[in-house]
Formats: sequence, structure tokens, C-alpha cells
Amino acid sequence: MATKEMQPIAGLTEEQEMIRQAARDFAQKEIAPIAAEFDESGEFPLDTVRKMGKLGLMGIEVPEAYGGAGMDTLAYVLALEEICKADASHGTVMSVNNSLFCHGILKFGTEEQKQKYVGGVASGDKIGAYSLTEPMSGSDAGTMRSRAVLEGDHYVINGRKSWVTSAPVADYVLLFTMTDPDAGHKGITAFLVDTDQPGFSRGKKEPKLGIRASATSEIVFDNYKALVANRLGEEGEGFKIAMTVLDAGRIGIASQALGIAEAAYEASVQYVKEREAFGKPIGEFQGTGFKIADMKTRIEAARGLIYNAAQAKIRSVETGERYTLEASMAKLFASEMAMFVTHAAVQIHGGMGYSKELPVERYFRDAKITEIYEGTSEIQRLVISRLETGLR
Repeated sequence: MATKEMQPIAGLTEEQEMIRQAARDFAQKEIAPIAAEFDESGEFPLDTVRKMGKLGLMGIEVPEAYGGAGMDTLAYVLALEEICKADASHGTVMSVNNSLFCHGILKFGTEEQKQKYVGGVASGDKIGAYSLTEPMSGSDAGTMRSRAVLEGDHYVINGRKSWVTSAPVADYVLLFTMTDPDAGHKGITAFLVDTDQPGFSRGKKEPKLGIRASATSEIVFDNYKALVANRLGEEGEGFKIAMTVLDAGRIGIASQALGIAEAAYEASVQYVKEREAFGKPIGEFQGTGFKIADMKTRIEAARGLIYNAAQAKIRSVETGERYTLEASMAKLFASEMAMFVTHAAVQIHGGMGYSKELPVERYFRDAKITEIYEGTSEIQRLVISRLETGLR
């Protein structure tokens, strides 16, 4: 599938434009040709993930002192968008490493934790994961059943976590578990887990609808010992840490949704100019043309919300203010936009849109998860409405 020529974006710094172009070139040359194969097999694309690390894409916002690229959130958004245009599975791995793993440790970790855990993940040599969800605990984190019990200089952790992105290949996991079950969400504590230690195992690998090459599975703790030094923050601060990290993660998922939608849109524009019916290109029919217009308008509206959220996160470094509202609005709108655009793309392509011969059906399958993980659309609406009304 031909890709639209990249146009410069006004207002970007030279550094931001360079990483955008580098991500674009790598994605189209290295990822796009293998995306369908890895989607079909469900195999984790370790080789290209390692190459992404060497390009600096796995730690874009990580300071150079910890092995990262030392760039800002807008640079991250631009690069992630380009990776996801080629393949959302690669983008998922990139998003988790950047937003959910490295960001949380940089914001809440000790110097020792940053030195030990961030560098390897930022370089792509190691894979990070984030684990909040459990089989019976999703949006309501306060009901989680896993437990960590303090015994001297370590905690003993038991329980099962589910839907952990990158878990089958992760070297480290940012884990959230209960230390005080009676306190509900205020009893959650965060830990940094080394997956090569006794008591850690990987459970059922999930047979997913989309993002199939981004490995996802359960993880199981059976008397796993985590040193107190591996606790992230204080006891009971886990929920705050989890939600703060998800603010960053939601900007990443919004960017992923944008990349998927752009790929579906560009394929559709090309198709309506080439495919003929009743003696003329189908793009000349008003019904098809209106679809193109709606797709483009929603894509650009989502882009504005995403870039606004990225700028809010950049400002937060100096002001300390949360950017929860901006991140939730971007994630909500962009994810629903991606479903609209990919659905329209399948419809425009007709029977070929339903065929695995073209990537459009993959874009449609991949788009769905953006409405679910890192906070469902329903949760985003709850967050936004509560922030705006002050009501609970």
C-alpha cells in the first residue's frame, strides 16, 4: 500500500521533525513489510523492537543520563503516530515502554531504581510491562485480590494479574497490588518486579482480536519476594501512581489511534481514486466523498486534542499541574475516531476491505482496543465529567 508523502508540520523544532522523519522511514521500510505476517502468527517482533530501541524510540522522553533520547512529549507523539501507521502492535510495545514503564519510574522512583530499570528499557535491550488489571478487577482497581505482605526487608507477593501487555517477553514489570485490602484503592502499592526471580511465572497468552503481535498474557505470583527497595513510592501510594502514569499512557493510546486512522484514511483516499463503478471513480459519488470528508475532519480534530494534551504534559514538568482532562479528552475522542475511520475504510473498500489481502481489516481490528485499554471510553467520560462538574 502506497504511503502519502510526508509533509512538514508548522511549529515543530528541528529535533521533533527529525525524529518524526526517522520514525516514518523506519516504520515504512522495516515494519510495514512484516506487519501482516506478525499479525497472522501472533509472534512478538523482537528484532524490530530492538532496532527501535537503537533509534531511541523506546525512551524518547527519558533523559540522556538514563539512556534515553531526552526529548519531549510532542516528539514522542509524532514518532508513535508514525510507527502505528505501519503497525499498531509495534506501537503498543513502544507506548508501554515509554509511557507506562519508564515514565512512572522517572516520576516516582529513587535514583537507584532509575539507574537499574530505566536504561535497559529505554535502549530496547529490555522490555518493560505495566500490570494493574486482574481477572476480576478492571476499571474498579480497588477490588483487586493480589496481595503483598511485608516480612522484614521484603514483601511476599501472591496473586494473578491479567491482560499484561508484553508480559510474555517482559524483563521487568511495574506491578500494582494490595498491601492493605481493607483500605480499598488506598491500600494499593506499586512494585518493580524482576521476572527472572523465583515465584514469578507467565500464565495464559491471550488470543486477541487485534494488536496480535504485541504479546499479552496473565502473570502469576507464588510467594514472590520483592525487596522493600523495589517498592515504588510508599505503601498505599500505588493507586495515585497508577492513575498518574495512565495520564501519560492515554496520550500514547490517542497517538496510536491517530496513526491507525491515518493509515486507513490514506488507503481509502487512494482506493476511491482508483476503483471505478458505473464508469467513474467511486470517489466521485457523493456518498463516498462525504465519508472521506468526515474521516479527514475527525482525524484532524483528534490531532488537535492530542497535540494539546502533549503540550499540557510538557507544561506540567514546570508547573506540576495534572493534565488528566486533556489526556482523557484526547484518548476518548481519538479512539472513537479511529473506530469510525477504520469502519468507514472497510465500507469504502467493500469486499476487499473484508479481505486479509489488504491491511484495512487489520486497521479495523487494531482500532478497537484503543477504546478499551488504559481506561475505557466509559471511564474517560466519567473522568472528564467529574473534573468539569466537581461532582462524584
